[in-house]
Amino acid sequence: MTQPDSEKPPEEHYPCPKCAGGMLRLRYETHFTWLHNVMITVPDFPVWVCDLCGHREDDVRAKRWLNILLSPTLGHPTVPQPRKTPPRQSPQSSESASP
Repeated sequence: MTQPDSEKPPEEHYPCPKCAGGMLRLRYETHFTWLHNVMITVPDFPVWVCDLCGHREDDVRAKRWLNILLSPTLGHPTVPQPRKTPPRQSPQSSESASP
């Protein structure tokens, strides 16, 4: 059974910032990135592609998720740094200082 046109989610597209004539449409492609000296490939990564000039922009939300996943601190508990407090000075008695 097909959905009526009124119930279909609207196709998302945005004007291209480069050519201003085309529209950026969401596609899923393989993304390549380097982690230190190792190439990482991510299949089906969302990317916005202009249908007129071919300009490409990574999906911001997906890029954030990828950066979190590739973070070197992922899986390590975060330990709060101890506060640096000035050393306590012992109170000096004014009576012992006077003759």
